Amino acid sequence: MLESARPSEFLAKRARGNRLKRLRIQRMKPEIATVIVDTSSPETDKMLTGDIDNSSDMIRPCHMALPVEEEPKEDTRDVTSSFVTGGGHSGDEKMSKRLNYVSHGTMSVIGRRRAMEDAMTVEPEIAEGEFSFFAVYDGHGGSRVSDACRVRLHHLLGKEIESYRGGGGTDWEKVMMACFAEMDEEVKGLSDGEFGREESSLSSSVKTAGSTAVVVVVAKEEVVVANCGDSRAVLCRNVGAVPLSRDHKPDRPDEKERVETAGGRVINWNGCRVSGVLATSRSIGDQYLKPYVISEPEVTVNKRTRSDNFLIIASDGLWDVVSNDVACQVVKRCLDGQMRKRFSEGSAAKAASMLVELAMAKGSEDNISIIVVELKKSS
Repeated sequence: MLESARPSEFLAKRARGNRLKRLRIQRMKPEIATVIVDTSSPETDKMLTGDIDNSSDMIRPCHMALPVEEEPKEDTRDVTSSFVTGGGHSGDEKMSKRLNYVSHGTMSVIGRRRAMEDAMTVEPEIAEGEFSFFAVYDGHGGSRVSDACRVRLHHLLGKEIESYRGGGGTDWEKVMMACFAEMDEEVKGLSDGEFGREESSLSSSVKTAGSTAVVVVVAKEEVVVANCGDSRAVLCRNVGAVPLSRDHKPDRPDEKERVETAGGRVINWNGCRVSGVLATSRSIGDQYLKPYVISEPEVTVNKRTRSDNFLIIASDGLWDVVSNDVACQVVKRCLDGQMRKRFSEGSAAKAASMLVELAMAKGSEDNISIIVVELKKSS
């Protein structure tokens, strides 16, 4: 009996070890505050309500100076966290056009998945420093398309902004449509491992890989959102949560009609899916599902007001288990310092980490990637 129990005991220990390895936090850049989150702790609920003392070591700030490295070819970036303040650039004349937010924080975790397919991009200045760029990409069928978007899409956007800029300002709908169409064309020519992480031999071909994309451009007077898929951007104002994008789900009436008009079918197979396969009706890539699944984004342009507090940009690993209103309440409590301190000050990075921990505690089974952007209306 003892001999027969040893293999299962060994496998259980190895599984626990692999999970701990997937959940460890590694940093992408030097000189940033990294947060180590223990989501398995029974103290999770207390932490989210602020009812926990400072002695808890569920979250430990960790500061280490690491060299900047090239993007790794294999998926070593299981969990990442970063925090960047905007105020450090206040003395730079080049930055004066676009200093429109206080700070931003990001966190991305592999969660309960076996591979990391999410990607994020933060570019504090594009188009000669006039705009700030934030994006979350949720890949499927591998990480090739999401990695390609992470590397290329903001460059394409900068080029399109210059092309479509007119005397009356930027035509954002034309800019975003052209940008997403060009990105979709580029991924057709991807080769395995061309961007970022290599995929295993068991992964699907590039033709069956794709990614959602939610892109947010913060300008001095407006916030522009382009969405393709089921990642989401939410603006939190004094009055509450204001969704800036609508999820492209196959069972959304207008999306279902569009798919069926193009000759496709929406089949309820473990949830509504295009051709019984894909759970989003728009994406970049997914060449095998054209023309039913399109890369055309929905674009919204929103005037900034003094009541704008912050933005939450995230993949569906968050939104599948946390509502817009609850997410805004958690971030607001973090930024207002209403949760007992684990950091030297309230920050967007702290808020992003809290949202990740909440999603994990609520049973999210997907990769989770979150960007929190603090907004400040110029007087």
